[in-house]
Formats: sequence, C-alpha cells, structure tokens
Amino acid sequence: METMERKKARPRRSFTPEFKAEIVECCKRGDRSVGQVARDFDLGETAVRAWVKQAEIDEGDRPGLTTEERTELTKLRRENRSLREDVEILKRATVFFAKETR
Repeated sequence: METMERKKARPRRSFTPEFKAEIVECCKRGDRSVGQVARDFDLGETAVRAWVKQAEIDEGDRPGLTTEERTELTKLRRENRSLREDVEILKRATVFFAKETR
C-alpha cells in the first residue's frame, strides 16, 4: 500500500487588485474554465472563484456586500471596538473616583 504524503502548504501570497482583475477577465472571457485559469497562473482554484464571485457582486450581477461596503464595515467594526474599550475605561475610572470621594 502506498504511503500518503501530505502536500506542503503553499506560502501565503498577496496579489494586486490589477492582477486579480486580469484573472477575473480571463475567467469571464469563457475560453477557459476557472480551474484551467488557476492552473495556468499557479493559483488556488478557490481563490480565483472567490475573486470572480466578488467581481460579480461589485458589478451588481450577484447579491452581497461590495468591496467598498466590506471595507467600510471593517472600518466601522474596528472603530466600534475602540469606542467600546473607551467606554469601559471611563466606567472603571468613574467607579474608582466615586470610591475616592467617599
């Protein structure tokens, strides 16, 4: 029986928006499948499918959060977390100073 070897994890790479747009365009032309485009450019098929899906959402062809909306949501969540921490600090300070004045 053959021994099963695990595939080595591919190091995480980042791609420019222009490169992603080029890959999406290759997929949308229709002459090659998403899987073939992914293999041709040595990319993960799942990542390419996600890029195509997000491009369709951004173009309004599919329901979901656009890239701009996702960016804004992330920013607002970060800001919300920061404000909650500020409120918690102020609550603790209020309790501390209330005890000191007694």
